[in-house]
Amino acid sequence: MSSPYLSSDTDSVRHLLVLPDRDAAEEAAEEAARRFPLDEDPQIVREALAGEDDAEDAQWLVVLEDPEGDFDLAALRELAEEYDGWLERE
Repeated sequence: MSSPYLSSDTDSVRHLLVLPDRDAAEEAAEEAARRFPLDEDPQIVREALAGEDDAEDAQWLVVLEDPEGDFDLAALRELAEEYDGWLERE
């Protein structure tokens, strides 16, 4: 997935929780702030699927900055799945 929200810095990683709706994104962002040592609040972004013009086909992303690249990927994946989403990472 190519996205402007993915980091190009080799030291820092941005994790994306891809979620089906805004409510799920907001709840997942709050839960991520409780579970992970975040330096900044998660960013919530709406992104249309590639090739789709219909606003109904937009996904919601929770962007998590991971400066050291050491977040537990299994825990991130589990968090996304709790809200019917999945994890993307560069």
